[in-house]
Amino acid sequence: MPSILPALVSLLFLGYGAYVLVSRGANRVSCSFFAVCLITFCWQFTWSILFGVHDPVHANVLARTGYALILFLPTAIYYFVAEITRAPDELRRVGASLLLAAGLAALLPWTNLVVSGTWWLPFGYYPRAGVLHPLHVVQTCVVMLRALFLLHRRMDSALAAERVRLRYCFASLLIYFLAAVDYLCNYGLQLYPPGVLFIALSLGIIAQAIARHHLLANPMLLAATLAHELRTPLATIRSQARALAKGLPELISGYEQAVAAGGGRTLGPQQLAYLRDLGQSIEAEVRRSNFIAETVLVNAREGEFDTRSFGVHSLAACVDEAMACYPFEPGLRHRVRLGRQEDCAFFGSSPLLVFVLYNLLKNALAAVREGGEVELAYWREVDGGRLLVRDTGCGIAPHVLPHVFDPFFTTSSSGTGMGLPFCRKVLTAFGGSIECISREGEFTEVRLAFPSAGQSLPAAPVRPAHKTNAPAVASLPLQAPVRARQE
Repeated sequence: MPSILPALVSLLFLGYGAYVLVSRGANRVSCSFFAVCLITFCWQFTWSILFGVHDPVHANVLARTGYALILFLPTAIYYFVAEITRAPDELRRVGASLLLAAGLAALLPWTNLVVSGTWWLPFGYYPRAGVLHPLHVVQTCVVMLRALFLLHRRMDSALAAERVRLRYCFASLLIYFLAAVDYLCNYGLQLYPPGVLFIALSLGIIAQAIARHHLLANPMLLAATLAHELRTPLATIRSQARALAKGLPELISGYEQAVAAGGGRTLGPQQLAYLRDLGQSIEAEVRRSNFIAETVLVNAREGEFDTRSFGVHSLAACVDEAMACYPFEPGLRHRVRLGRQEDCAFFGSSPLLVFVLYNLLKNALAAVREGGEVELAYWREVDGGRLLVRDTGCGIAPHVLPHVFDPFFTTSSSGTGMGLPFCRKVLTAFGGSIECISREGEFTEVRLAFPSAGQSLPAAPVRPAHKTNAPAVASLPLQAPVRARQE
C-alpha cells in the first residue's frame, strides 16, 4: 500500500512532461520542464519500489540510485525557472549548482558521506542521511528560494496575462518546495513521507495553469497572434502617413505665403522642417514595426519556406538592397562600410536574405552605438559564397556566445531573442550555415556560408533584389520594405 501513491504521482508527472514536450515542441522551456518531470518520476517511482523491498542490500542499492537523481532535482527546477523568467544571467549560478550536485552524486556509490545506508521505518526502507547530506539540504533551500525570487521579480515587470501565469508557477513551486519535509525521514522521523502529497498538489496547479492560462504555451505563437493583429493598424497608419506627406507641403507653402504677405509667424524654421519630414518619419517607424511583425510571423511557422519557389540570386544585389532600405537611426549610417565586394550567386530567396541582413545590421549597430564601426563584406570561394558582418563594438561574453542562436535567448531588456534564430532558419533553408565568433570588448563576427548555386550571374545583376522570386509563406507575402531616407 505505501508504494501506490508515489507510483501514481510519478506516472502522472512523466505523462504530463511528455505531453508538454510533444504538444509544445522541443524548446528550452519545454525541455527544462520535461527534465523536472523526468527526475520527479524517477525519484517517486524508485521510492515506490523501495517501499515494497524487504532485502536490505537491494534497499541500499535502490536508495542510492534514487538519491543520485534527487541531488539534481533542485538544479533542474532552478533551470526551468531561469528559462521561464528569461534570466540568462542565472546560467552561471545554475552551472555552479549543477557541479555541486554532480560532486555529491559521484560520492554516492563509493562512500557513506551523502547516504549512509537505509532506515527501516513503518512504511519500509528509507535512505539514511550521511555527514554531507545537510550540504544538499542547504543547496536545495538556496536554489529554490532563488527560483522563487526570480519568479517574484519577473511578476513585478510582467504584463497582466503573463503575471497570472507566473503566479500559478510561483504557487506551484512553493508547494513543491514543501516536499522538502521528506528530508526529515532521512534523519529517522518515522512518518510516511508527506512530500508526495505536496508534489501531487503542485502537479494539479500546473495542470490548471496550462489548461486555463497557457502557462507553457509557445511564446512565439502568442507573439505571432499579436504581430498578425498589428498588421492592419500599421497599414492604416502607413496610408495616413502617405496622405500626410502629400498634403503637408501644400499647407506649409500656404503658411509661408501668408507669412510673406504680412501675417504673423508662429512656427520657426525647425518646426517647419520637422513638419515637412513628419510623414516620411512616421512611415519609417511603420517600416520598422512591419519588419518586426513579419519576422515574428515567419519564425512562428514551421516548414514555411517552400524551396520550390527559391531561385538563383545575387549576393551583391541583396546587400545593396539592405543598405538602401535599412532604416538607419540618425548618425549611424556612416558607421557601416563595405569591405571586400566580389559578387556571387546563391540559391534561395532574396527577400529572406535581406531580412537576415536587417537583423545582423541591427545587432551590429547596437554594439557600436558607443563607438566602433561595422564592416559588411561578401566574396566567392570554391564551394560557394561567403558573407561577413563584423563590428568592433562591445563583443559578446563567453558564457553568452554559445546561446546566441537559441530561440528567445536575449541579454537585452528590449530584445526578443528571435533575430539570430530566424537567421539560422533562413540559412538552413538555403542549405548554408551561419556562425558567430566574438571576443568580449573587441569584436563580433557573423559569418554566412552559401553553397554553390551551380549557375553564373548575369554581368549586371538586376535591381531591386525584392523583385526576384519570393518564398511561399502561408498567409505571409514577404514584401521588401519601401526605400528609406538615408542619413
